[in-house]
Amino acid sequence: MGSAAVESGPQTGVRIYQSYVGKKAVMAVTGLILTSYVIAHMLGNLQVFLGRQQINAYAEFLHSRPALLWPARIVLLASVLVHIYTGLSLWLLKRKARPQRYIKEAHVPAGYASRTMILTGPLIGLYVVYHVLHLTLGKAGLPFDKGDVYGNLVAGFSIPAVSAVYIAAMVALSFHLYHGIWSMLQSVGVSHPRYTPTLKRLSAILAIGVAAGFIAVPAAVLAGLLNQ
Repeated sequence: MGSAAVESGPQTGVRIYQSYVGKKAVMAVTGLILTSYVIAHMLGNLQVFLGRQQINAYAEFLHSRPALLWPARIVLLASVLVHIYTGLSLWLLKRKARPQRYIKEAHVPAGYASRTMILTGPLIGLYVVYHVLHLTLGKAGLPFDKGDVYGNLVAGFSIPAVSAVYIAAMVALSFHLYHGIWSMLQSVGVSHPRYTPTLKRLSAILAIGVAAGFIAVPAAVLAGLLNQ
């Protein structure tokens, strides 16, 4: 009896996850974790405007606390992997549910951001890999000094092509965030015709604000406001 009860727990969890609603809930939770990280990362990056000493001290503060940094990285990586897998699963479910997906009318209810999620997600993922190679590991073939975050940012973004790729990735991020935040609100039940326009505007403002915060750094470097 007890064994059956124990077995039913994991089985129930699997059944819930396999459902459309369960997958949407998982996307909402992992999306919240990733969105929180993105906002925190953006705010951290903006410290570059306070000078070399400030942002370098901030980076040193983070890296000098591995007991906090590594658990956070593990949770973040797990969230990314689950988010990607679940997102692909949902996309495949939607394709099966709408065999006439190529008919123009089938696209009308969905917004542009919604329809491009399957594209912006992988693009952001590829950029994250490049970003880690560039500014975390120093393996992107660009100037890199492990202890000088400020110098690495300025040296990298002084190259127009590097800044262009970064800015393009942030534009993709804004589309992904907009639909992701709105979808997350719907998944947790924050949805009512009366409040829908306001919630969509708030989602757009947050998505654009985050992207603008990231883009401000390479833009300032290219404009000569930040230099070595």
